[in-house]
Amino acid sequence: MKAGHGKVVRVHYRLTGDDGTLLDSSEGQEPLTYLHGYDGLLPGLERGLEGMEAGQRARVDLLAADAYGPHDPEAVIRAARDQFPEDLVLTPGLEVSARSDEGTMTFRVVEVSEGGAVLDGNHPLAGQNLHFDVNVVEVREATAEEIAHGHVHGVHDHEH
Repeated sequence: MKAGHGKVVRVHYRLTGDDGTLLDSSEGQEPLTYLHGYDGLLPGLERGLEGMEAGQRARVDLLAADAYGPHDPEAVIRAARDQFPEDLVLTPGLEVSARSDEGTMTFRVVEVSEGGAVLDGNHPLAGQNLHFDVNVVEVREATAEEIAHGHVHGVHDHEH
């Protein structure tokens, strides 16, 4: 069976940057499982997996623009210390959320000073070309319920 719209696909992967640095991997974990054609993966990665069958391996290279987009300098802001809860210990790498009229945004703390912090609202991989080495473990038909809900069931227990 081939990966295509409405199929459940399970893959093991290694994700590296241009310099070969390992950014993420499913090694030692359950395979990544998604419903093909339902926006569960980066579109370029999903296109690279289209038509693959269990046992096949591939390398899928994505330019930054086709992955998490360019790094947007306007998404990096300075926030005063009094904008955070008093008991919050600010450390680089900490994720914080902020509410606005446009909804909730998540930021990563990238720098801390006595007066506050520099926050980055970009995805951590924004601006980076990504290289996926994938091994297709399984391709199966999705259930009617998975199609109706737009995601795979049975990977983690959940209720609707």
